Amino acid sequence: MKTISTDKAPGAIGPYSQAKIAGGFLYASGQIPIIPETGELCTGTIEEQTHQACKNVGAILEAAGLSFENVVKTTCFLADMGDFAAFNGVYAEYFTSKPARSCVAVKALPKNVLCEIEVIAELA
Repeated sequence: MKTISTDKAPGAIGPYSQAKIAGGFLYASGQIPIIPETGELCTGTIEEQTHQACKNVGAILEAAGLSFENVVKTTCFLADMGDFAAFNGVYAEYFTSKPARSCVAVKALPKNVLCEIEVIAELA
């Protein structure tokens, strides 16, 4: 097993890794819209927060030598299912290969953000 870590994505805010590689796959922890350069939350609209969460996912993929094209499964968490269409609009810009996905609404997310995205990617 190998741990993936990059300063181009937010550091873990708990006892976990940004990602692990095992069995030919990368398993990335959920990414929320934290701006890695400042450590501050992106507190804008669902679209702005989704862009930042996707950029954070992309940085982890890049650190492992992968891209969004390698993603086979995502799990997406929304604070409000009313944001589903707007979230999808941004998500589709990044996940163009249309990986398998689950998307659920939850009562609350860390730091009260609007979205969180985790991915599983196949190693190239």
